Amino acid sequence: MASLPPESFRVEEHQNEIGDRRRIERTQWILNSPDPPNLLNELVSSVKETICSSSSSSPKQPRSRHAVSLLQSLFPILSWARNYTASKFKADIMAGLTLASLSIPQGIGYANLAKLDPQYGLYTSVVPPLIYALMGSSREIAIGPVAVVSLLLSSMIQKIEDPIASPTAYRKLVFTVTFFAGAFQALFGLFRLGFLVDYLSHAAIVGFMGGAAIVIGLQQLKGLLGISHFTAKTDVVSVLGAVFRSFHHPWSPLNFVLGCSFFIFILLTRFIGRRNKKLFWVPAIAPLISVILSTLIVYLTGADKHGVKIVKHFKGGLNPISAHQLQLRGPHVGQAAKIGLIIAIVALTESIAVGRSFASIKGYHLDGNKEMVAMGFMNIAGSLTSCYVATGSFSRTAVNFSAGCQTSVSNIVMAITVLVSLEILTRLLYFTPMAILASIILSALPGLIDINEAYHIWKVDKLDFLACIGAFFGVLFASVEIGLLTAVTISFAKIILDSIRPGIEVLGRIPETDIFCDIKQYPIAIRTPGIMIIRVNSGLLCFANANFIRARILRWVIEEDGTEEISSGRIRIVVLDMSRILALEEVHKKLVGRGIQLVVANPSWSVIHKLKVASFINKLGEGWIFLSVSEAVDASLHYLSRLSKSKGGVIPRRTFEKLDVL
Repeated sequence: MASLPPESFRVEEHQNEIGDRRRIERTQWILNSPDPPNLLNELVSSVKETICSSSSSSPKQPRSRHAVSLLQSLFPILSWARNYTASKFKADIMAGLTLASLSIPQGIGYANLAKLDPQYGLYTSVVPPLIYALMGSSREIAIGPVAVVSLLLSSMIQKIEDPIASPTAYRKLVFTVTFFAGAFQALFGLFRLGFLVDYLSHAAIVGFMGGAAIVIGLQQLKGLLGISHFTAKTDVVSVLGAVFRSFHHPWSPLNFVLGCSFFIFILLTRFIGRRNKKLFWVPAIAPLISVILSTLIVYLTGADKHGVKIVKHFKGGLNPISAHQLQLRGPHVGQAAKIGLIIAIVALTESIAVGRSFASIKGYHLDGNKEMVAMGFMNIAGSLTSCYVATGSFSRTAVNFSAGCQTSVSNIVMAITVLVSLEILTRLLYFTPMAILASIILSALPGLIDINEAYHIWKVDKLDFLACIGAFFGVLFASVEIGLLTAVTISFAKIILDSIRPGIEVLGRIPETDIFCDIKQYPIAIRTPGIMIIRVNSGLLCFANANFIRARILRWVIEEDGTEEISSGRIRIVVLDMSRILALEEVHKKLVGRGIQLVVANPSWSVIHKLKVASFINKLGEGWIFLSVSEAVDASLHYLSRLSKSKGGVIPRRTFEKLDVL
């Protein structure tokens, strides 16, 4: 008669049974998890998360408190206004006045770049900054027209309407594009679609900005030389050709002398400001001083009668209403929406990058989605009040920061100062020479060319550098749109390449831990005999990369076994880390065909939902789904051990195909 097993053996069996039951219980946690929210619920949740602060999420709070929290979330100025002090106000006034001294000449110059009358650059420095001061969360960012957006507008819209032959139709289209740009920006923020901006990568922006800076600089030769006939194209070949052809026509050297003199003056003040940080205000007010002095020179000497080109048409006063000029019906609506989308993305990318840079210096977080909402509403309001697309300017933000701004009140001070200038200085600005505006724009361009950053991109990622160079040469030798399209195409191709050929890692256990890592990155990691643990570094397993992943997994299995015959191989179980993969039916079919059991570990919420909807769990078996890789490996080893003992050390080839649960 056989003797009873020893007590230790019974205890071990009992512990194994408890472990199995606990594993099955944890598996049921995964399988019985609720379905993830549908698309509509996600969109509604995104809107609530964007416009509602975290403090308003508690259902126990009274309705009045919810309303206050909602208003504070939509208008951050209500949150910090209670703690606003006289010392902060004094700092903001000084920063705002300094900012206005730079915004006035730049606004006039950028309006000229956008092929608009000069007052529209000043209009754009009034309403959008006021709206942003109420809704924006950045303390330092300075809102207004910028060079790149102005160039984009003129280069794309003038292909639809000629700004010289049909200035009214051109202006109406600019307001319409501004409205669409604001609408897209607001929608991006409300539905938390900021990832769309990432398709225009940082590398692409660096290349695009560099190319645009050179094109903008060459276009300023028209004002600097006083050229009357110039090309409407933006590529470097056409611009240089127009410059060389202009020398065959009469031109006044006084424009060049006047422009270069003040250009050198602005550069000298910038040199002084860099040498002595306390004199930051010197380069900030230099453009305004240049405008005032040059305008007085022209007015007093009558230089405009001797060939010096002046602004002439300049209308002052408050921002006129332009809502009736929006062309939301007609043949050009689709084109206006397309241009608005492109400009919305470029403007958001530049502004959010600028805002986050200075927010990190001050040590606070900038919510990109709320910034998009604020910029969207300010551009929608701007389109109704004779403004074109406004965004955050790097040069003016740097001045605002250096001037010691404390809050967005500096934008309010700047807007009021510009508004007062529109009422008082319009008659004087009539005589402003075009050469001065060209020199002011030229002085702001070096900040757009970042050679060090391009070199850094080259060292870090060659494909990103390719996008950078593609954008640079596309803008330089084709057009602004071609440069953008080249950059987005290369960036998108990189994403597709990464999706089609994702990184696949074989994992091993780090000694004395339950952590599994890539065995190539961590040679100390230990492989588990009979089990291959694989993680696919991709957010999607689909038709595009399923064949690549399946072939790679099977190749590794064959290489591990050393033969095509599974009966003599060592791999019996393949564990897939499911924290990122969304579908795997093709892989499962091939593994089952070779007599290998597939084990799922660490499935995310969306993954387990898709597996249940596709009835894949029934094919796989509930017992082969685990909460972690460590648990999956332990359970697989335990089962292999028990099965080996029950079969006398031999595991039949098709055993795993029949197995459902542990």
